[in-house]
Amino acid sequence: MSRIEMNVVPAGWTQMELLLLFFGWEACDPAHYWGPGVRDSYIVHYIHEGRGTVYMGDQEYKLSEGQGFVILPDTLIHYEADPKEPWTYSWFGFKGVQAKAFMQRAQLSPEHPIYDAHDTNTMEHLYTEMVQASTRPGGDVMNQSLLYRLVAELISSSPVKEEIGQLLSNKETYIRQAVQFMENRYSQRTSILDIAQAVGLDRTYLSGLFKERYGMSLQSFFLEYRMNRAAELLQNPGLSVSEVAHSVGYTDPLLFSKMFKRVTGVSPKGSRNRD
Repeated sequence: MSRIEMNVVPAGWTQMELLLLFFGWEACDPAHYWGPGVRDSYIVHYIHEGRGTVYMGDQEYKLSEGQGFVILPDTLIHYEADPKEPWTYSWFGFKGVQAKAFMQRAQLSPEHPIYDAHDTNTMEHLYTEMVQASTRPGGDVMNQSLLYRLVAELISSSPVKEEIGQLLSNKETYIRQAVQFMENRYSQRTSILDIAQAVGLDRTYLSGLFKERYGMSLQSFFLEYRMNRAAELLQNPGLSVSEVAHSVGYTDPLLFSKMFKRVTGVSPKGSRNRD
């Protein structure tokens, strides 16, 4: 068995639309398997040659060259190489605030975790391009662009009908605009009404979109976003808790500490001590 994996998380890149975490390549031994188990990120596999089987839920999928499958966060999966023609595959792990939305556009879910690559040439060379990019200045940025190319390929490989795709796209556009507004304004005094007005939607409706997509209200999402950013800033010993509070839009350090503990379970100072 030959296996290579590279971890590629740049410092400070935790709250992004899409974030490449790692990628790898493996020529599996006969009957080599993983699971049953769960992962905490999205991991797309592409089969270069050979065969194998994926088990998810009560479904069994026989896959071969030119096909692939995705592991979804917190979803039980088991997969194994064929005993006679073991597969060789590459994989790409990622997360991000829009990862679930993109996978929905690609029609990839626990009920349908497989795909037939529309452009096999792109998928065949993606791993090699990421390896090459990693050796160059700015390679982390290049790999981010290659991740978007991967997601675009998954979407183009989807059997989704155009009208359904357009409906999803409209909702995703609103969510993306709201997230982008938060990214630009989290350090300022920004209300939920400000976000809704920037997007051009009623705040109750916009909050409902976030609830549908992320399982939390717009207000909870924005709070978590700010506290995640604060957690990153707290790693800088040169910044006081008060300075971190102001950097994420809080003029009252005591209120900031209270909200930080509500989200993370520890105080800002406790977060530093823990690390």
